[in-house]
Order: sequence, then C-alpha cells, then structure tokens
Amino acid sequence: MPRVGGEKSMNGILGFFARILGLGNNKGRNKMTRVLIVDDSPTETHVLKTILEKNGYQTLSAPNGEEGIEVAKTEKPDLVLMDVVMPGLNGYQATRRLSRDPETSNIPVIIVTTKNQETDKVWGLRQGAKAYLVKPVSETELLDRIKSVMP
Repeated sequence: MPRVGGEKSMNGILGFFARILGLGNNKGRNKMTRVLIVDDSPTETHVLKTILEKNGYQTLSAPNGEEGIEVAKTEKPDLVLMDVVMPGLNGYQATRRLSRDPETSNIPVIIVTTKNQETDKVWGLRQGAKAYLVKPVSETELLDRIKSVMP
C-alpha cells in the first residue's frame, strides 16, 4: 500500500485525515499506481479489479482493444493488464500498438489470458508485453508480476 507522507501545511488530526483522504498537496508522497484492465469479460475484470483495489491500486477498465488504446492515451495509466481474446482488435494487436506508439510506449503491458501455449507467450512478448500470465491468475502471482515490471 502506498506510503502516506506528511505535509508541513497540514498538522494534527485534521492533517492526518486529509492525507488519508488524498486532500491537499501530493508533494512528498507516493501516488497511487493506476492500472488499466483491458478485458471483454465483466467477470474477469471484476476479479482483477477486486485484487488490485484491495492491494491499494486504482483501476480503470476498457472492454476491448480499441477502447483500451484510447483510455491508455487519455488517462496514461502506470500499467496495463491486457486480455488477448477479445472482439475487434485483439490483445496482441493492442499491445503492439501501445508498445510502438511514442505516446504510450513507456506504459508496461502484462498480458493476462487463457492462452497457455508457449508460442502464445512468445508472441505476446514479441508484441511488446513485459510479462505474460495465464488465467486463472493467483493474487500473489499477479502482484509479484506487477512489481517486477514497474519502474
């Protein structure tokens, strides 16, 4: 969970609560990591969102590759969790676009999919993904992989 730092302008109990609620100046404290979940399954999105939010991450979501790219460009998340099998632009295509666009190439992508063949993993990493996880993913595995790809 992100550490809450103190600001000189907020003292005492009011300052304590203001910091917890995220009010006031963010200078001197870690910002909450924002993760974009791109998955067409509301159930899978909910599972990932629950794990992430329980562990102090903020989440955004998009139901397909096209919208995932749009959200990544407008919101600039710290990380993207990308499904592969989606209608329209699939996760491999969306990952390739994100990793090759100067506007989004600095955002790490972790592919999270049911595709479990070694060739799938190799292809995903060749598209620019920093890591590849196979569903169902455990909470520990997900959090460890996120920490490993974050700068």
